Amino acid sequence: MPRIRLAGPVAASAVALALVAGAAPALAQSQPAAPAQQVQIMAQYPALNLAAHGEVKIAPDKADINFGVVTEAPTAAEAMAQNAERMTQVMRALTGAGIEARDIQTSGLNLQAQYDYVQDQPPRLRGYQATNRVTVLVRDVEAVGTTADAVVAAGVNQIDGITFGLIDPTEAENQARQLAVRALQNKAEVYAQATGLRLAGLRSLTEAGGYQPQPPMPMYRMALQSSADAASTPVSAGELSVRIDITGVYDLAR
Repeated sequence: MPRIRLAGPVAASAVALALVAGAAPALAQSQPAAPAQQVQIMAQYPALNLAAHGEVKIAPDKADINFGVVTEAPTAAEAMAQNAERMTQVMRALTGAGIEARDIQTSGLNLQAQYDYVQDQPPRLRGYQATNRVTVLVRDVEAVGTTADAVVAAGVNQIDGITFGLIDPTEAENQARQLAVRALQNKAEVYAQATGLRLAGLRSLTEAGGYQPQPPMPMYRMALQSSADAASTPVSAGELSVRIDITGVYDLAR
């Protein structure tokens, strides 16, 4: 086979191509792994997605009482006037019980016509009913029963319920958060030990829940019939539950 000789620029170009071709494998070996390979390596160690909660029991330090004055009269003006007179007495009773003006809020004022219905006859106007509802914040839970008795004696004829709560739930919530994080960490360590891996770090942490006031506790009509010389209406505040729910994602490694 005849030999082909390259001379001048053509020979130099051929040499350069040979050098590049020879260096290609070495360059490929020195470069880092491709992103797809890195993802595959990380996928060998699963992540933990866990949930836990912390709960604190605490005595309430406030109570909201919802009550109303309902009056009926032949005319709307009379119904409203009677209601206003009785509600004025109720406000005085609240002041006498140590309730401040800032803790008294009107929650509803309503006036409705009242009808009598007889079969096969048109409705007959009986009169008008006026309703004035008030929400009172009691900062001393020990005084809830005596406060309820005081407003009933002054003219309140409807008590819708009592709601116990916390004026500032921050401290209880923070205690519940600490308990929740400890529970989450303990659970993650158990899973890591069981899988033969170790915790590489906490990737994310999410909180849910928190302080929720309890539903109103109804006070029945029998409490409104207590006489002035009877013992105060017994009311038990009990305990509130402050719960924090969290979820966390932990990375695992060998």
